[in-house]
Amino acid sequence: MKRNALAKLWACSLGILLLCASPVEAQRITSPLQQQTYTRQEVLRELAKANVIYLGETHDSVKDHKAQLDIIRELHRKNPKIAIAMEMFQRPFQKVLNRYLAGELTEEQLVEQTEYNQRWGFPWEYYAPILRFALENQLPVLAINTPTEITRKVARMGLESLTEQERRYIPPFDEIRTDNAEYRQKLLEVFKLHAELGKGFSDGFDRFFLAQVVWDETMAEVIAQFALANPDYQIIVIAGQGHIQYGHGIPSRVQRRIGSENFLQRLILLNPAPEILSDKDKRIADYFWENAD
Repeated sequence: MKRNALAKLWACSLGILLLCASPVEAQRITSPLQQQTYTRQEVLRELAKANVIYLGETHDSVKDHKAQLDIIRELHRKNPKIAIAMEMFQRPFQKVLNRYLAGELTEEQLVEQTEYNQRWGFPWEYYAPILRFALENQLPVLAINTPTEITRKVARMGLESLTEQERRYIPPFDEIRTDNAEYRQKLLEVFKLHAELGKGFSDGFDRFFLAQVVWDETMAEVIAQFALANPDYQIIVIAGQGHIQYGHGIPSRVQRRIGSENFLQRLILLNPAPEILSDKDKRIADYFWENAD
């Protein structure tokens, strides 16, 4: 994978235009596993059967955000019991999201009180239509991300440096699994790349990898807890592609917590880069969803 593309795809591991209601754009939807092309309605019918659907984005892609809202709208028509899990909001701010959805806060207050601009920083209008749709239709929105302070602290000093208060926002230490050798290798490639670009982490790869896994496990815990408590809901997860590819980041950790082979998850990469489209490892996702230019 080329250097600039890899850095962009995994920017979420290291941390335009207004979106509005618009006509549905044409899509090309393919399955890397089956090596087939599907119609929009065929894929939506399959997605409707899933317990969890991951919409893997590139954070600064306008096309990705339009596709997310499009898919959410269509799935909501099929099943009104939908929850939206968003990497863009961190766990301590769930109550703020709840207050917004209850009509107690304005959108401006939501942005301010979730510290969105400081903690996520991509233009609000990328995600605002999704929040507005959730408000209009009274859909739960889950704040799944780890607080920035925690991931940075783990990357610098390890898990044992966390205070009791900080540990409230991540899973128990014995649920933070770093034993996926394939995931480790893929992140090592990313780590080396950023080191070459002058963005290396002085505390080394082991803690960088641990911080990434804490991030993944935290998001997986929130999703799994909601799924177990609300089995009649379908969960749509909006997160960076790096947390979704091959199932290594979030999906496998959700599946581990659910523990049922009948729990169905589907992975979609939105408008993936050419290097991903040509990836010979076809396990990378269930579908590639490409919007027409």
